[in-house]
Amino acid sequence: MTDTFHKAIRIAQANPTLQAALDANMERRLAVREQAMTSLPEDFETMRQRLHEVKTRTIARLDEYLEQFVARAQANGMIVHHAADATQATRIVIDICQQNNARLVAKSKSMVSEEIELNHALESAGLRVVETDLGEYIVQLRHEKPAHIISPAVHLRRDDVGRLFQEKLGTPYTEDIPTLVAIAREKLRQVFLEADMGISGVNAGVAETGTLCIVTNEGNARMVTTLPRVHIAVMGIERLVPTLADLALVLHLLPRSATGQKISVYNTLINGPRRPGDPDGPQRRHLILVDNGRSALRGTPLEEALLCIRCGACLNACPVYREMGGHAYVSQRGEISPYPGPIGSILAPGLLGQSEFGHLARASSLCGACKEVCPAGIDLPKLLLRVRAGGKKIETQRTPEKVPFFLAAGLRLFTWIATRPGWFHMAQKLAGLTSSLASLGGSWLRLPAFSGWGYSKDFPCPADRPFRELWPAVLDSQAGIPTREPPAPREITGDQPVIPVSTLTESLVERFEAELTALGGDFSMCAEGELARRLVEFLRKRKIEALQAWEAAYLPGDGHKLLDALKEAGIRITHQADPSIKAGLTGALAGIAASGTLLLPGGAGRPLAASLLPEIHLAVVHSDQMLPNLEQALALMEVRESAALALVTGPSRTADIEMALTIGVHGPKEIQVFCIENQG
Repeated sequence: MTDTFHKAIRIAQANPTLQAALDANMERRLAVREQAMTSLPEDFETMRQRLHEVKTRTIARLDEYLEQFVARAQANGMIVHHAADATQATRIVIDICQQNNARLVAKSKSMVSEEIELNHALESAGLRVVETDLGEYIVQLRHEKPAHIISPAVHLRRDDVGRLFQEKLGTPYTEDIPTLVAIAREKLRQVFLEADMGISGVNAGVAETGTLCIVTNEGNARMVTTLPRVHIAVMGIERLVPTLADLALVLHLLPRSATGQKISVYNTLINGPRRPGDPDGPQRRHLILVDNGRSALRGTPLEEALLCIRCGACLNACPVYREMGGHAYVSQRGEISPYPGPIGSILAPGLLGQSEFGHLARASSLCGACKEVCPAGIDLPKLLLRVRAGGKKIETQRTPEKVPFFLAAGLRLFTWIATRPGWFHMAQKLAGLTSSLASLGGSWLRLPAFSGWGYSKDFPCPADRPFRELWPAVLDSQAGIPTREPPAPREITGDQPVIPVSTLTESLVERFEAELTALGGDFSMCAEGELARRLVEFLRKRKIEALQAWEAAYLPGDGHKLLDALKEAGIRITHQADPSIKAGLTGALAGIAASGTLLLPGGAGRPLAASLLPEIHLAVVHSDQMLPNLEQALALMEVRESAALALVTGPSRTADIEMALTIGVHGPKEIQVFCIENQG
């Protein structure tokens, strides 16, 4: 390890605010993740093995899938660029901004943009770039880099944010988190409305359809991909999956691993730019496919790192990250790595250079906790050892001839003893005699610092008795515990009643309602003839006199009759985006019962802004439109045909300040779903 790295570690460990913030974040993240995994359609091990196989196959045939993906994206109307490295990628973005006379850029969270240092390049070119994810916005105001893949401001407490907003935004000091979120919402709303350019990352690209998928909770990614006239998506070439069914697998595992949710609030699916007759969406969409070392990583001992879906679960589980935080992962020159934690200790050396970042892999206990939680099944401890042994340049681990003589001799001696049971048993006995030394100072033996081990770790104290001697005692202690006989199989005869399937499973509507309300949404069943009255009552109660609505032809039931009734009640209806309007009315392509999700397509007569800009989202869905799961929703033909769609699950939310869940960030603060009953 380097002196710079040691210094960063010591600073992090001596910071009580950082330690408290990290402890709170990690404990909460792990707890909600464990709970969320219980709701998977199949067991976690089965699903992550499937994702591992999908991603492995994709990386093995990456050239083929990239060709298919690019062809589909271009056929959909996207402008595709290829960037070999960070310099080329930033140059392409700057050129697009200059060609479109852009001055203000609204940007949503993107790890690959951190990797290529996009913000610095754009600012150097005279552009104003504003991060719109709350955590990213906070660290940008502090002129810092993100401290976590998912929670950029995990290292800060509410008083840090309160003082920051007071200093940078001129607002009164407060430690009230909802107030701080409201301040950010107000400041960033103007950025969304005035931005010339929107820039986003991409969580997954679908080769068969050319679809981009962007996952967020706050609504900022929907803003930057819907409102500005030009959108640029920056995507690492490894983020591909072959099919929409594979995307569904990612969307099951990613949010559960990252934030403990069944599904994120917003999953934006983008197939292309605005089409003739579409009420909103960018006129042009650019996709920049970034290599920046990824191709060189294929076929090396570190290739498996390309399977990462950037969920951050390994950071949350890592005891070393929990003590250091993200800003302690620094290069030889003291530059903070864009990727911290276990996966960062592999990606940074693999993509950005072994000589600069290879030492990060030594900041690991190799306990395996990261491997246990990885949704892509990446063997992170194995990859960390490979980085320690020389990274992608080597084919096998180091041989004794390449290591110091004393270490090679010690390994040979250990091998000789360990392969001879009698000698090994004798060695265990001798080691056990020394165990009493542990009581003299709490540690048995401290190795010299030059070994790379002695800086902060002690050699473990040997057991005073070998396991072979302990095991019989364990068996004796369990001798009195009665065993549990399995239940006898029940005979099934033809005389037993047949129970209808409908009584064994709850209805799709009931499941949808339960999931939506658990996430803070509201749900009402009503007959089609009652819908107008119910809507008018709701709007009058909230003193709302105007609606941005979908056109009548795209609302369930008789949309013309519904909108006419609203107009007769004095409600002004517009189909154009208006920031002053407090409520938006939409239909839906489908409701997904398993997660309480609405599938909203864009396109002619269906402005996506109606479910995004207003504070209240009113959605009408027919009970016949309910589908059991995400897989069936993504199989609908309109998912392939629409220029853009949104999967919406509850009101917008954030937990970027002290892991405190706060409702209503950039998207709606409320969502009210009216479900029309099937009268048949």
